[in-house]
Amino acid sequence: MRSAGLRRLCPLAAGVAALAMGALPAGQIASDPMRDFEALPYAPARYVCYRAGTPPVVDGRLGDSPWQNAPWTSDFVGIEGDDRKRPALRTRARMLWDDSYFYVSAEMEEPDVWGTLTDRDAIVYNDNDIEVFIDPDGDTVNYYELEVNPLGTAFDLMLPHTYRDGGPAIIAWDIAGLKLAVDVRGTVNKPGDTDEAWTVELAIPWRILWEASAGRRPPRAGEQWRVNFSRVEWPFVVEDGRYARRMDPATGKPAPSVDSTWSPQGFRDIHMPERWGFVQFSSIAAGAGTERFVEDPNDRVKWALRRLYYRQRRYRAEHGLYASDLAGLGARSIAVEGLDFRPSLQATDRLFLVSAPGFNGATVSIQQDGRVRVVR
Repeated sequence: MRSAGLRRLCPLAAGVAALAMGALPAGQIASDPMRDFEALPYAPARYVCYRAGTPPVVDGRLGDSPWQNAPWTSDFVGIEGDDRKRPALRTRARMLWDDSYFYVSAEMEEPDVWGTLTDRDAIVYNDNDIEVFIDPDGDTVNYYELEVNPLGTAFDLMLPHTYRDGGPAIIAWDIAGLKLAVDVRGTVNKPGDTDEAWTVELAIPWRILWEASAGRRPPRAGEQWRVNFSRVEWPFVVEDGRYARRMDPATGKPAPSVDSTWSPQGFRDIHMPERWGFVQFSSIAAGAGTERFVEDPNDRVKWALRRLYYRQRRYRAEHGLYASDLAGLGARSIAVEGLDFRPSLQATDRLFLVSAPGFNGATVSIQQDGRVRVVR
């Protein structure tokens, strides 16, 4: 959850810089989606999630055969995707599924394993943690977040909308039946020694994820969900034999965390589901074969419409209302390879809907709250 502070969404201030139509200048880091979004590459991380031949034992240790047969994700990168900010500590994850659960495991290299929060639904990202984000139908609304610290403390919540589109976070939502375990290769909260890593293992019941899934059901083989992971690592000091977040003397607040993600966000904001990775569910058991990831070309149409979404947000920030025609948004500058991209716009001062014919007879749309739809 990042409604304020380190991952505050960029303010809708008038007078922002002109839209970037190409790569960012050397040395410049993307910071404002309304200005910089179009300079980012469309390069979501991708993963084929194989079936668990037998359910893994949720003990946090990851040594049983289902996990040994599952592929690792690529190593996490800095949340902004900037090569100059590559994480010093390795983080990676694995995924499996069966008819009952979505299984997730993650390994965090860590020489100093520590944590302070022990109450369920404490704001766990105030500790070092690993976070899982799931948007079952990829519409960028109604998505889930689960955070776990090295003490095994969980914070789970659901967001009807992103924070930029008003949220709010529903902290009362819980993953009933969640199985969770943490294992530490070292010692927790013991300054002065050197630890190796900590691992987390999760079994998330499908019946809890149905609420935001297509058809209110588990995924089917071949379907894809939007998923991302975030690791939060705080600079620390040792005071009176205990770990604590290091304070920034200039602000009097904790020094900024070092955040890494599986699929780079492009911005210091994990709550941009359009930047998350794709997980494709396979009918093949882990270790029994391989499956190729198959891109849905309509995801590139969604990306093109997302550019118009940010242009509309910028237009409203400057003019106090949404543009009523596509010419005012420079829509002709947007192209989709292999498609005659011809969007249409319906708008009032406070609402808009942009639609476009997509691939394979689909119609793709986006509206003012960021929701995307594909109708076939």
